[in-house]
Amino acid sequence: MHQVYIALGSNLQSPVAQLQKALTSLSELPQVTVKKISPFYQSAPLGPQDQPDFINAVALLETSLSAIELLDVLQSIENNQGRVRHRHWGERTLDLDILLFNNDVINTPRLTVPHYAMCEREFVIVPLFDIAPNLMLPTGESVAELRKQFINHTMQPIL
Repeated sequence: MHQVYIALGSNLQSPVAQLQKALTSLSELPQVTVKKISPFYQSAPLGPQDQPDFINAVALLETSLSAIELLDVLQSIENNQGRVRHRHWGERTLDLDILLFNNDVINTPRLTVPHYAMCEREFVIVPLFDIAPNLMLPTGESVAELRKQFINHTMQPIL
């Protein structure tokens, strides 16, 4: 079984319900077990500021799927929930990203793991720390050390 951390985000069409529905869809798959879910956080958008705040979380999964198979499943869940991409870094119904896949480094046209900008994103590192405070990234960085840069984080836990 593979250990996988995924990021979940939404800021359209009842974002909390979007994340909950995605987690339910994942838990219903026979090849996936949802092991841990961080609190849900409200955060300002990374891109254009003329959009609603996001709801973000991180989940730990165990799966027998390969990284690409899991990517296909995540994209299918996004599409089934009406994924809308209006603009780069803009509002979206649902975003599911593979952050880490075991301790693997993957660099293909479709998938980059560890996720390319996860270490600079408060809405990823804070919830990741919540569920895996002792985690070491394939790069040798510790989540606990990365979390320190967001010691005065502005995100608000909502669930």
